[in-house]
Amino acid sequence: MPARFTYSRWDGTQTGFTLDAEAILDELTDDLLYHGDLNSALRRLMRDGMTDPDGNQIEGLRDMMQRIRDRKKELEESGDLGGVYSEIADALKDIIDEERHAVENSVRDAEASGDERRAETARDAAMERNFRLDMMPNDLAGMVREMQSYNFESTEAQQRFEQLMDKLREQMMQQFVDQMSDGVQNMSPEDMARMKDMMAALNGMIEAREQGEDPQFEKFMEQFGDFFPENPQTLDELLENMAQRMQAMQALMNSLTPEQRSQMQQLSEQLMEDMDLNWQVQQLGEKLQGMFPQQGEPQYNFRGEQSMDMQQAMAAMQEMGELSEMEGMLRQATNPAQLAEVDIDKVKELLGEDAAKSMERLAEMTKMLEEAGLINLKEGKMELTPRGLRAIGNNALRQLFNKLSKDKFGQHRISADGSGHERTYDSKPYEFGDPFRLDLQRTIRNAISRGGSGTPVQLTPEDFEIERTEHSTRSATVLMIDLSMSMPMRGNFVPAKKVAMALHSLISSQFPRDYLGLVGFSETAHIMTHEQLPEVSWDLAYGTNMQHGLRLARQLLARQTGTKQIIMITDGEPTAHITQSGDVYFNYPPVRETIESTLREAMRCTKDNITINTFVLDATSSLRHFIEQMTQINHGRAFFTTPETLGDYVLVDFLENRRRTSRAR
Repeated sequence: MPARFTYSRWDGTQTGFTLDAEAILDELTDDLLYHGDLNSALRRLMRDGMTDPDGNQIEGLRDMMQRIRDRKKELEESGDLGGVYSEIADALKDIIDEERHAVENSVRDAEASGDERRAETARDAAMERNFRLDMMPNDLAGMVREMQSYNFESTEAQQRFEQLMDKLREQMMQQFVDQMSDGVQNMSPEDMARMKDMMAALNGMIEAREQGEDPQFEKFMEQFGDFFPENPQTLDELLENMAQRMQAMQALMNSLTPEQRSQMQQLSEQLMEDMDLNWQVQQLGEKLQGMFPQQGEPQYNFRGEQSMDMQQAMAAMQEMGELSEMEGMLRQATNPAQLAEVDIDKVKELLGEDAAKSMERLAEMTKMLEEAGLINLKEGKMELTPRGLRAIGNNALRQLFNKLSKDKFGQHRISADGSGHERTYDSKPYEFGDPFRLDLQRTIRNAISRGGSGTPVQLTPEDFEIERTEHSTRSATVLMIDLSMSMPMRGNFVPAKKVAMALHSLISSQFPRDYLGLVGFSETAHIMTHEQLPEVSWDLAYGTNMQHGLRLARQLLARQTGTKQIIMITDGEPTAHITQSGDVYFNYPPVRETIESTLREAMRCTKDNITINTFVLDATSSLRHFIEQMTQINHGRAFFTTPETLGDYVLVDFLENRRRTSRAR
C-alpha cells in the first residue's frame, strides 16, 4: 500500500519538528570548541538546557533539581509531624472519656433502679474502672497495652478502640508492603495468618535468588497477588516498592522528637504482637536494607503550623522519598542517554508537564545525534564522526558569514575561460585545439536542428559543442593558532578556534584542491589534523613560540604547490624559541635572541615565497612593533583586530587574496 498523507491548513496551533540533530550540534558548537570535549559539552547542555529554534525553553537538570528542592521545602513547611503522635493520643483520650461517661451512666442507672445490691456492685465496678483509667500510662505504648486488657463498660468505646488498633496495624504494615491497603483492610485472623504466609513466601523467594535458584515469582503472584494491586512485573520491582515504603516510615520515625520516636517504636512493637509475623517482618526489613543500602535513613525537618495525621505524614514522606530519589538520579546522570531510564510519568507527577516534556527531549538528544551520524560511541565515550566534524565547521562558517555582507562572498573565478578542471555549465562551438569535452545534448540538438528529426542522426564537425571550463588555481595555506594560556584568559581562544573550523569548512567545500595545514603553538609548536581540531584545547604552559610554529608551517608548505601563505592568529609577542641544541628557551619579557630567531624563520619563509599574514588580538605596543618588523621582512600583511571581528577579517582576507591569486594566473 502506498503511503497516505493528510494535510490541513495552518492554524497556528501545530508544532513542527524543529529540534533536530543539527540544532543540537549548533548549540554545542561554542562549548565544544572551548573545552574540546564532546562528553563535557553534552553534560553542560543537559545541565543548563537550551532554547529550541521556535524559542521554546528546554529545561535543564539544574532547574529541575531546583524545582525538587523547592517542592521538598514546601512539603517541610506544610505541616507538623507532631500531629501523627497527637492523632493517636487524642483518639485514645476520646475513647477513655467515652468509657468514663459510660461508667457514670451505669452507676446512675443502677442507683435509679432502687436495687441497692445492683447499685453497690455498679459503684465497686466503677471505682475499679476509674482507678485503672486514672492510672493509665502517659506513653502511647503503655496506654495501648493497658487498654488491650481493660474490661470496657462501653461497647461503643471498645469498638472504637478495636477499630483504632486495626487502623494502626494497617498503617504499620504499609511500611513493608507498598500500596497494600486494599489487601490489609478489615483483616480477620485468617487474613493475618495469610499475611504471615505471604511474608514467609517473600523471604523464601529472596533466599532462593541469593542461592542462585529460581524464586518462582509468577507462582508467588498467583497465590498472593491480591496483596499487590499495583501489579509488579518482577521481584525487583516488588522489592523496590516495599523498600520505598520502608524508607518513608523510617523517615517519619527519624523526623519525630526522640520522645515521640521512642513511644511510636514501642507502639509498633505492641501492635506487632504476633511473634511469628514480627519475626518475618524483621527478616524482610533486614533483607531490604541490605539490598537497598542507598535508601539510607533520611530525616526531614517538618516545621509547618498545621498538624499532620498519620495518612498525611506517610503521603508527605512518600513524596519526599520519591523527590530525593529523583534528585539523586538526576545528579548522577553523566549524559543525556542515561535520562531514558527516568520514569517520565513520575517526573510529570512530581515536577509538572513542562519538566516531563523537557526531560523527554533531553533524553532523546544523544539518540538524535547518533541517528543523524554526527556522533558515535567509542570505548564508552561519545566522539564526533567525520560528518559531525564537517557540521561543526559549517556551523562556525555560517555564524561568521552571517555577519558579512553578501558581496564579500563568492567563487574565485577570472574573466577569461580556458583549460582547467572546473565546469562552468556553459558550452561553445568546437574550435581546433580545444580539449574535446563534448557536450552531447547540445551537439545532438544542433544536428537535429540542421538535419531534421529523422534517424539515424547525422553529425558533422559544425554540430560539435564542447563544455567550457574555468581556469582554476591552487593555493596552500597553513593556519597557525596561538594555544598559550593568554588566549583563553583574554577570551580569544574560541574565536580563533572557530576561525580554524570555518576556514577548513570553506576550503574543503569551495576550494577542494587547496591545501590547509594546521599548527598550534605555545611553549612549543605541533602539527594538528582537522579531525583533532574540535578537541584541541589550550596548553597549560606559558610561552609563545612563533619561531617553532613558523618552522613547522614552512615544512608543511614545502611539500605543496601553488601560492603559499601562513595565516597566524596570536595575542602575544614571541617569548620562546628552540635553541641550536634543541632545547626550549622561555623568557618574559622576550629577549633579543628569541626575537631574532623568530625573524630569521620569517626570512626563510620569504625566501620560500611564503606570505605571512598575521591577525593580532589585544596588541600591545611591543607586540605591534614586532609584527611590523616581521611584515617588513616578509611583505605580508598585519591586521590588528578583536575577538568579535577576527572571523570577518580572516575569511574576507582569505577570499580576497584567493580572488587576486586567481586573476594573476
